[in-house]
Amino acid sequence: MIPTVAILGTGAAGLCMAMMLKRAGFESFVLLEKSNRLGGTWRDNTYPGAACDVPSHLYCYSFEPNADWSRKFAQQEEILAYLERCADKYQLHSHIRYQSEVVSAHFDETDLTWRIELSNGECRQADVFISGCGQLNRPFVPDFDGIADFDGAAFHSARWDHAIDLRDKRVAVIGNGASAIQFIPEIAAQVDRLTIFQRSAHWVIPKPDRRYLSIERALFRYVPLLRRLHRYLIYWSLEGRFAGFFEDSWLNRAMGWLANRSLRTVVDADLRERLTPSYTIGCKRILISNDYYDTLQRPNVQLVSDPIERIDADALLTRSGERHEADVIIYATGFESTNFLGGIEVHGRGGRTLRQAWHEGAEAYLGMLVAGFPNFFMLYGPNTNLGHNSIIFMIECQARYILQCIAALRDDQLGPIDVRSEVMAAYNAEIQAMLGDSVWSGSCSNWYKRDDGKVTTNWASYTSAYWRRTRRLDPSVFTH
Repeated sequence: MIPTVAILGTGAAGLCMAMMLKRAGFESFVLLEKSNRLGGTWRDNTYPGAACDVPSHLYCYSFEPNADWSRKFAQQEEILAYLERCADKYQLHSHIRYQSEVVSAHFDETDLTWRIELSNGECRQADVFISGCGQLNRPFVPDFDGIADFDGAAFHSARWDHAIDLRDKRVAVIGNGASAIQFIPEIAAQVDRLTIFQRSAHWVIPKPDRRYLSIERALFRYVPLLRRLHRYLIYWSLEGRFAGFFEDSWLNRAMGWLANRSLRTVVDADLRERLTPSYTIGCKRILISNDYYDTLQRPNVQLVSDPIERIDADALLTRSGERHEADVIIYATGFESTNFLGGIEVHGRGGRTLRQAWHEGAEAYLGMLVAGFPNFFMLYGPNTNLGHNSIIFMIECQARYILQCIAALRDDQLGPIDVRSEVMAAYNAEIQAMLGDSVWSGSCSNWYKRDDGKVTTNWASYTSAYWRRTRRLDPSVFTH
């Protein structure tokens, strides 16, 4: 039997899975995309200055290297163009169904298939259902009192409204995370007044970015061994940084020293104090920028650390009673990162939903398989996010593992693939124990963990350890 496969999403994960299926000779698959264009994160995030914080030569598929990256850290347009070229090369467009938003999926225990319902009323059927929607695709906007009363323009940074002219406007930015520190320096010079509302400070380290020289790009293009060596060196230099995410490590202290050195470029003592985090570096996402601190010291930029109390027609009011007038509000407030699959209802054996299975927090075996949900896999699922290396590496490991599962179904070596519940429980107990010693389990609030402290997003070790765990299929972990 040749299994039919339905893949949710056409971001970096979904495209990787599709390309690997093509490379292995599988053609019976479809990609279900809610938008009218592929690209996922790199289609949605078009804000000024949008760029990757992983070096370009590692933020691409190992089997589809790109010799022509223009910068050490590629920008949004270039990454999206790369993904589109990959889709063209592997002739994936005929497999993509655009404007096909998945609302629910049910495992049929009679014919052992997945029935996938779309928002347009259509129902699709597949032997294998793979989620590639990722963790960062559902923008989060806090429910501020009076939010609907604001008369000006307002949008989330991940849904940037390019029709809004920010020139000479009073702009309020709520948030100061990874997106904000990229677009704030880009818009500061054009706005009349920029007010940044900071809930908590972030550690910021320099970004070792520059344009690649023409000679470098030529060497990468015509000397593939040099390009592979360059990627190899980037990988291992980042891989070694995992040790820095433990509070008592010398590397963590070194990262803290580097961040403090950057912070000392802020001249004003009061501003510098408000920009100094109260937690160990790494507890929240470490940000990289060369111009964020400089931007905060511009005369038309103000940092507000007083919490927002409410929003009215033309201003944001803070707890102290201060009123900050604004013509435009930009929400740089992140994503619903711990709510995997968002509002999609996935029903497994006995009609049990993922929401029910995850009532104590999302978890999965190897971040891919959930007990009671046969032939259902996740790419970039629970506990597979990284703080030190490239998520593309993790996605490739997952896609190779899932490909082995699909091949086993085709060859009748395995029936419906369902991980044993005790195997999944033991695996996640191990992962949580390992994460308990990391800075991510610290006292700061971050997008890596739930309100109860359970870290549901991050991988607990080196990426090379994940590669070893996913390299070969172990049939003993599945039900029979």
